[in-house]
Amino acid sequence: MARVLAVVPDLMLSSRVVESLATAGHIVDVVSEVPPSSDADAIVADLDAVEPEALTRAERPSLGFYSHVDVETRRAAEAAGVDVVVPRSRMVRELPRLVEGLLVAE
Repeated sequence: MARVLAVVPDLMLSSRVVESLATAGHIVDVVSEVPPSSDADAIVADLDAVEPEALTRAERPSLGFYSHVDVETRRAAEAAGVDVVVPRSRMVRELPRLVEGLLVAE
């Protein structure tokens, strides 16, 4: 069981994130921004709402997701060092597995 911060402003999507991760046994806190420090084990963030650099400054394993047509956001997140960068649709389908991968790589 891990503590995961979710920076997902869309209410429908955030509820899916919480449900998916809670079902996998994780504790999920939905927050409006990446805190400067946290005891979270991982962070899941919508790259439309969070600058990639904020994720890397948090010094926690991070998963950023983006609209599949927004190639620039993907490139910026990868360049900033976000651990896992995936399209929103893949995040929705594979979130528990992606978070497990983050935690194992830690």
